[in-house]
Amino acid sequence: MLKKLKRAALGAKVPHEKTTADQATVRMPLPSKIVLPMQQHIGAACTPVVKKGDTVQVGSLVGQAEGAVSAPIYSGVSGTVSGVERYTLMNGTRVPAVVIIPDGQQTQVEFTAPVVQSREDFIQAVRNSGLVGLGGAGFPTAAKLESAKNVNTLLVNAAECEPYLTSDTREILEHGDTICAGIQAVMKHMGISRCIIGVEDNKPACIQVLKQLATRCSNTSVKVLPSRYPQGAEKILVESLTGLEVPQGGLPADVGVVVMNVTTISVLGGYLQTGKPLMTKRVTVAGDLVQKPQNVEVIVGTPAIEVLQFCGLDTQQPVAKLLSGGPMMGVAMASLEAPVIKQTNGLLALSEKAANKPDMGPCIRCGRCIEACPMGLTPVSIAGAFNSKNTQLLKELRVDLCMVCGSCSYVCPAKRPVTQVMSLAKQFAQKEGQH
Repeated sequence: MLKKLKRAALGAKVPHEKTTADQATVRMPLPSKIVLPMQQHIGAACTPVVKKGDTVQVGSLVGQAEGAVSAPIYSGVSGTVSGVERYTLMNGTRVPAVVIIPDGQQTQVEFTAPVVQSREDFIQAVRNSGLVGLGGAGFPTAAKLESAKNVNTLLVNAAECEPYLTSDTREILEHGDTICAGIQAVMKHMGISRCIIGVEDNKPACIQVLKQLATRCSNTSVKVLPSRYPQGAEKILVESLTGLEVPQGGLPADVGVVVMNVTTISVLGGYLQTGKPLMTKRVTVAGDLVQKPQNVEVIVGTPAIEVLQFCGLDTQQPVAKLLSGGPMMGVAMASLEAPVIKQTNGLLALSEKAANKPDMGPCIRCGRCIEACPMGLTPVSIAGAFNSKNTQLLKELRVDLCMVCGSCSYVCPAKRPVTQVMSLAKQFAQKEGQH
């Protein structure tokens, strides 16, 4: 018997820590270099189209998209290519990376707004923009829209439920016009009849702005959601906003819905007006080692260490852990020299004390992990099935539905690494299922 998806009111009541929400975005100066890995998205890696010694401008194509699920990569600086190096991604995959030394001039290519007269024109324009899901997932936006056939509802994800992160909040407060333009463009060219914007109730300023925007966008409404983690997870959001349940193993398009992050929508709206592709990213910089937590507009490819130094990194203590993203779903970065990429929406620099893992105790079978799981899974049973390498039981327990959101680990009184076990169990089941 397959598990039924639970309501998003469950999950974990995590501290918000949105201390940077009221601070305007600050633009960071030019970095000493940018490093552009040729895979900054889910899907096929790009092919470098520049070589050592080439000069580039702001907006020059440096990575050509390969295949249907990919996204081109552009330079955010003018300067000289110092080399094309091998780079190891956070998942261990090695890909080429274009390294560019800025010349300080920031000369640009001639940007031209795309001419869009059909659905095909629109999707091609989105593909040319280099856009990927900017909420952190990194799925190429053009591929998402191309596969979204027979959809009647656009859901705009403005929940931003991850602790610390406020980059979407600042997008809403600073760029309402392009959010509206993006919504209208998607609805018009995709033949979508209504739009619902989902935002958590802990963002009153955003709620006010979005409700004003909704009056300017046809057939658009705002729904205020409980600030319960992980409210912004795609399938949870679909159910919270529409009451529809995405079939297990299915996609939102299966219930006539397409979901887009609010910053993705906004950047798309801006691209359609200017023709400027994705070259910068707003990043929330925080953590106990950051003396000036803030949102920073960063050129994609900027080394993380330069962003941290700009925000007043405490040099008296070593950085014990640097997270790309938030504390719940963020990924530990292997080096302070790792670059900000399209998927980076936060940098959290943590000291040894803040990053220290608490002592782990035995499982007391309290069931809190089950109560917290937004997908209705039973982590304690999945852990047992994984320990015994019972692939069939893992399949029956629907480990494939795990989002690795971290709720189970957060609520565990024994401080067990439940999420890590869930992730390993999911990987094991997927690998065994391929045999």
